[in-house]
Amino acid sequence: MSKNEGIQLVDLDESGVDVAFREDVLKGLSQERKALPARWLYDDAGSQLFEDITQVPEYYPTRCETEILQNNGEQFAESIGTGRAVVEFGSGSSVKTPLLLNAIEPGAYVPLDIAGDFLRAAAAELSAKFPGLPVYPVEADFMKRVELPAAVKSMPKLGFFPGSTIGNMVPRTSVDLLRSMRETLGDNAKLLIGMDLIKDTDVLEAAYDDAGGVTAQFNLNLLRRINRELEGTIPVDKFHHEARWNDTFARIEMHAVADEDIGFAVSGQTFSIKAGETIHTENSHKFDARSSNTLLLAGHWTPTARWTDAKDRFSVILAEATIARTAP
Repeated sequence: MSKNEGIQLVDLDESGVDVAFREDVLKGLSQERKALPARWLYDDAGSQLFEDITQVPEYYPTRCETEILQNNGEQFAESIGTGRAVVEFGSGSSVKTPLLLNAIEPGAYVPLDIAGDFLRAAAAELSAKFPGLPVYPVEADFMKRVELPAAVKSMPKLGFFPGSTIGNMVPRTSVDLLRSMRETLGDNAKLLIGMDLIKDTDVLEAAYDDAGGVTAQFNLNLLRRINRELEGTIPVDKFHHEARWNDTFARIEMHAVADEDIGFAVSGQTFSIKAGETIHTENSHKFDARSSNTLLLAGHWTPTARWTDAKDRFSVILAEATIARTAP
């Protein structure tokens, strides 16, 4: 495989529809409490809207994580070493990635993302910034084990999972993902992962419901995507966005709330929702040191180092692949 040559691992049917997307949507809308996996927010339009979210004043995570990456380059280099293939899960536009690549002198970069056009554009931009670095974009659903390009299989690997994306999943799914990352990256791998921290409720809710309405557009874009790709008839203008803090589960929840009783169809199946009912579209779990360590250990990663921003709002954790043991 040549530099910048991408591979596609998304399962499409004969009409070009993502099979997993359709299955998740039909299943999620059939439940008594309607819910859709957050990963489907990130089509090309959704990915661009999320990049816009990172620039709004209320959304602190990107700024805090960028601060950590900017200020700790020497420590990253010492802890991670050089020559690793950096495998970024859900790479998006890879805005933070150059900060890491500059610090650790990697041997290759493998961005994984489900939004193909967005992925390839971002990979090309990053390749231009690092002309000597082999870049192998992979269009894939990183929630499952991914077969990496042959060119990097023998290289030691560093998984990179910024943005506290791990918080979008319920704990069971987070553990499954961390274990699949462990399988994808192999023995002797390391993982650098961002995890947002628990803080004042007002700060959290504002970050997911900005005054300019960008997050609302991001959330409702999922309904528009269903209409675009799955022959949906959802009246998007009859829903509004809502962000809620759920203290029991230590998470922000995003919901698309129906303004009135609504009937609609998706892929030939009919659905209904009553006024005030919601389609639960995203969780964003928040962590402290103990809960983040517990999650990583359950996912077969052993934490070895931790960094936070100056205001202790966000954390970046380095972990190494746990070696299986038969006894304590």
